[in-house]
Amino acid sequence: MSESKCVAVVFPGQGSQRPGMGKDFYDEIPVSRETFQEASDTLGWDVAAMCFGEDERLNLTQYTQPCILTTEIAMYRGLAQRYGFSAQCFGGHSLGEFTAFEAAGVMPLAQLLQIVQTRGRLMQQAVPVGVGGMAAVISQGLDAGQLKDLLKDLPLDLANINSANQIVISGQASAIPDAEKILTEALAGEKPFRYVKLNVSAPFHSRFMKPIAEPFLQTLKEVGTGLIPGNAPKVTSNFTGGFHPDSASEIIDNLVNQLSNAVRWRDNMQSLASRATEVYEIGPGRPLREFFKTIDVACQSITGLAAAEKVFGGAK
Repeated sequence: MSESKCVAVVFPGQGSQRPGMGKDFYDEIPVSRETFQEASDTLGWDVAAMCFGEDERLNLTQYTQPCILTTEIAMYRGLAQRYGFSAQCFGGHSLGEFTAFEAAGVMPLAQLLQIVQTRGRLMQQAVPVGVGGMAAVISQGLDAGQLKDLLKDLPLDLANINSANQIVISGQASAIPDAEKILTEALAGEKPFRYVKLNVSAPFHSRFMKPIAEPFLQTLKEVGTGLIPGNAPKVTSNFTGGFHPDSASEIIDNLVNQLSNAVRWRDNMQSLASRATEVYEIGPGRPLREFFKTIDVACQSITGLAAAEKVFGGAK
């Protein structure tokens, strides 16, 4: 891909889901409604009903992932149809990387939906519920290398290097309180320090996801037959921090490695910022906007049609 400037779109991942997400797009924009229908036809269950109702399964990983993917693509397509919006480079946080693949034309929606549903099921099965845990470490000027060193004797890994001010750790739930003591002692000095345990069902992006690498690899190879490597250099890789290569085998390796390694989101933002003239966040929540602020990049978040109207108005 040319290194020329582009409009960038980023997609949030798991944790951004909420009941009613995408319903305004579904109700008002035909292509968005068609996207939800395509997802339901592909997966064999009513995706729109789960997204719009009060179904508790929306927070179960194997349902959360295809629901977020569907909603984000329905929104992205809806913005294109209503406002003529388009982007040329893409990024996504964890699950959001798969949304970015669809938006960039790297793989078709039907295949990605099957892949992320399997991904969610495998991630949940990797560790029994209650055994794994995650926590966010929040302070100014965090050093990933220092955190890794401080935690080296604990069964914990860096899961998300989100910004200079936030790093998420992941691993055995029993070690989360020990990490809090170590990190508080080391980091809670003059700068504000927060340690927030996350409400998650598994230790995502940690060594404990390695057992599912092989079955997920097989899923990618068997289901992802529509992979178009030539479009992948438009999309940032959570695993490498830079843009994906034009190589099917390397793309697949990056997605498999993403499961058990840190999401290098800080690097992804820098990679996108090096090319982007504008950055938009599209999804049911807006966690990524705050991360972009830490690198002094403006990111406009579209979480619904009302927000889209404010940003794009009569753009088409």
